[in-house]
Amino acid sequence: MIRFTHVTKEYPRTGTAVDDVTLHVGKGEFVFLTGPSGAGKTSLLKMVYLDERPTSGEVRVSGTSSLTATDRDIAKLRRKLGIVFQDFRLLDNRTAEQNVAFALEVTGVPRAIIDPKVARALTQVGLAGKGTAYPRELSGGEQQRVAIARALVNDPFVIIADEPTGNLDDRATRGIFQLLRDINAAGTAVVMATHNLELIRRQEFRTLEMARGAVVFDSADAAAL
Repeated sequence: MIRFTHVTKEYPRTGTAVDDVTLHVGKGEFVFLTGPSGAGKTSLLKMVYLDERPTSGEVRVSGTSSLTATDRDIAKLRRKLGIVFQDFRLLDNRTAEQNVAFALEVTGVPRAIIDPKVARALTQVGLAGKGTAYPRELSGGEQQRVAIARALVNDPFVIIADEPTGNLDDRATRGIFQLLRDINAAGTAVVMATHNLELIRRQEFRTLEMARGAVVFDSADAAAL
């Protein structure tokens, strides 16, 4: 589903961000991605949805290769992915419903299909009664739930979550993580970058640890020993 083969990413000003990474994430997996700031987590995730391309090596996601993908291929791939950011990235002048609907509107989905899909996504994240609220009227945890609903509305095969609980308190963090667990239990893969080591320790999901651009630990390898 997601395969990195000897992937390196270098930037002109800051140097190597990802260093010779080879890994595979299978269908329906839940994977934590951890490591200190600057370890390369965000660069690695950006290459999954081809916001960045490798300097060398290949990233292959659901049949789309970083070596050959056109802009059209990338747009098509992203419609099959759900992407969640730490800072929510909601449109302040749109309601929760309108923020979620926007992900479908930009791809030309008919309104008759959009409305029930938006209602289902908001119900799935526990916000069925908050559809007409604006982001400023919602708590941080609720705003992140709207962002997750927006990521879910296209029925993605994987959710890419870059520090989705980084701006939330402990209670909201637990709620968002449980929501991601429920999404994963329904069959959607989740790759979640996080600094929250306590959260990781309480779970039995696969953990990838990065340092200085390299994957220095993979709990799947450790379990196989």
